[in-house]
Amino acid sequence: MTTSSLSPETAAAHWAKSRSLMITSLVIWFVFSFGIHFFAKALNGIVIFGFPMGFYMAAQGSLIVFVWLIFWYAKRQNQIDEEFGVAEDK
Repeated sequence: MTTSSLSPETAAAHWAKSRSLMITSLVIWFVFSFGIHFFAKALNGIVIFGFPMGFYMAAQGSLIVFVWLIFWYAKRQNQIDEEFGVAEDK
């Protein structure tokens, strides 16, 4: 089943949930790609395992969050698709 075969109300609800997920993931992406790096000097006052927090987040922390974000987004979008009966594996 595709989203075009859904009723207009159901398709609108599916798009609203998908759009909300997309906006949430873009906010998380923005915070960890620009926000953390913008405040790196201020974060360097915090030390984790002997490394300044700004360095740690730029070198590893942001990358870990990006990988987590990919898997979380895919899982959540699949749940939304299953809820509305448009999952790819069905």
